[in-house]
Amino acid sequence: MTTVTVHEAKTNLSRLLAMVEQGEIVVVARATKPVARLVPINGPERPRRCLGRLAGRAHIADEHWAADEIATLFGES
Repeated sequence: MTTVTVHEAKTNLSRLLAMVEQGEIVVVARATKPVARLVPINGPERPRRCLGRLAGRAHIADEHWAADEIATLFGES
């Protein structure tokens, strides 16, 4: 990932776009604070965070879900 200032981005936009086309992610910063990200339009964007990443790939056996054990864990016995 490359970080450039706003001035550098305005001056070198064509070069930065060529970098993005090659898969590079370019961050544009005002002083030291990042304010924008240049990414390929069909390329990887920032990772999405979601629950259930292992949906369909992980399995918890039924014996681990015994109702009485779960009730005990929550103090409902």
